[in-house]
Amino acid sequence: MTQQMKAVLYYAPMDIRVEKIPVPACSDDEIRIKVDACAVCGTDLKTYLHGNPRIKPPKVMGHEFTGIVETVGEQVTNFSTGQRIVMATSVSCGGCYYCQKGFNNLCIDLAPMGFTYPGGMAEYITIPARALANGHVIKVPKEVKAEHAALAEPLSCTVNCAENCGIEAGQTVVVIGAGPMGIMNACAARQFGAAKIIIAEINEVRLKQAESFDFDLVVNSAREDLTRIVRNETDDIGADVVIVAAPATQPQEQATDLVRKHGTVCLFASLPVGKSMLSFDSRIIHYGEIRVVGTSDSTPRQVAKAVELLSAGSIPADRLASHILSLDDIFKAYELMQSGQALRVVLKP
Repeated sequence: MTQQMKAVLYYAPMDIRVEKIPVPACSDDEIRIKVDACAVCGTDLKTYLHGNPRIKPPKVMGHEFTGIVETVGEQVTNFSTGQRIVMATSVSCGGCYYCQKGFNNLCIDLAPMGFTYPGGMAEYITIPARALANGHVIKVPKEVKAEHAALAEPLSCTVNCAENCGIEAGQTVVVIGAGPMGIMNACAARQFGAAKIIIAEINEVRLKQAESFDFDLVVNSAREDLTRIVRNETDDIGADVVIVAAPATQPQEQATDLVRKHGTVCLFASLPVGKSMLSFDSRIIHYGEIRVVGTSDSTPRQVAKAVELLSAGSIPADRLASHILSLDDIFKAYELMQSGQALRVVLKP
């Protein structure tokens, strides 16, 4: 009789089911993981609400997972049972122009876990050979808690952001949006040396959450003049870096008013398809020599950096992993996310 496991499967928008399915097989060039934590990403929520054309249903969801190596294929030499792992979960091809340049996250043939391959909202997951071959599997020290290790993937995206922005010691960084990724970006900026962190938000629940992270200034930008505050805090120069982690047009367009000359604006949050056009004053960008960059996903190296930060206790993982639930509670997780009560919900099979 085939061994069964519990998993969260996507079928269609508003049709996600917790079911029993067969435990995945493990080929000679693969490893199988016993999952013990999988965080719920905003993308998972959007998939539930609106669907995702990249997913061919039914598909096990989840890409922010961690677990213990349970089976090692005969051809795999650098992993052993009992090791904890996480992943850079957008699996690259390893051979295209971008992969050869080290930008695996920009690969022209990405195959993400939870999209192309079955994801981590399950009791077991098999890691494909392509992920092993291209270095997407990262080992995690045993002392890191499962619910903290599950944060490595989203945290790695903020590492990518900090690197793209060139954050340096002593700088002032403004983060617009105090959702989970905004707060993670602010935490990462602090680890990259930012001396002053200003975080802005319009949601009262999010503002209260942000206040517990000891940032230098938390601004309700619905009631306060964010541009004036940033100017006052920087001797009328502007911030060195502005990270927009809010998926809305207005804060992305406002960002160039907040940054200093020769500073950097990062569009971290994506806007919805069909609503992604922005209007900038090009003269501000031109005469101020302002860099406007995007940041998407992360590379295996950046996941390893995130694991390093989590292992060192440099990131307040206990507060970021705000709710620990079971796979059966996936819909409760969505409710917590939509209400703004949760930062990262972590499911434990």
